[in-house]
Amino acid sequence: MFLLFGTSVRRTLLVTVVFICGYCDKNVPQRVEKLATRFTLFFVPLFTVRSRYTNQCSNCGGLTELTREQADRAVARQG
Repeated sequence: MFLLFGTSVRRTLLVTVVFICGYCDKNVPQRVEKLATRFTLFFVPLFTVRSRYTNQCSNCGGLTELTREQADRAVARQG
């Protein structure tokens, strides 16, 4: 009997904000995303193991980890 299990990552775009990037110092759009790592059994996602929030520059691709509060503030600001 085979048991197929593992994890998968699901990326969700929360909001796009415009501000100065800390890596390239340009005023460009930044993507605020939620990355959810999910446990899968037979390729079916069952539950979320870990959630992370990131900010990625559209110019240089610089990636910054965010807290949930920072991501929520960015979404509320665009509201």
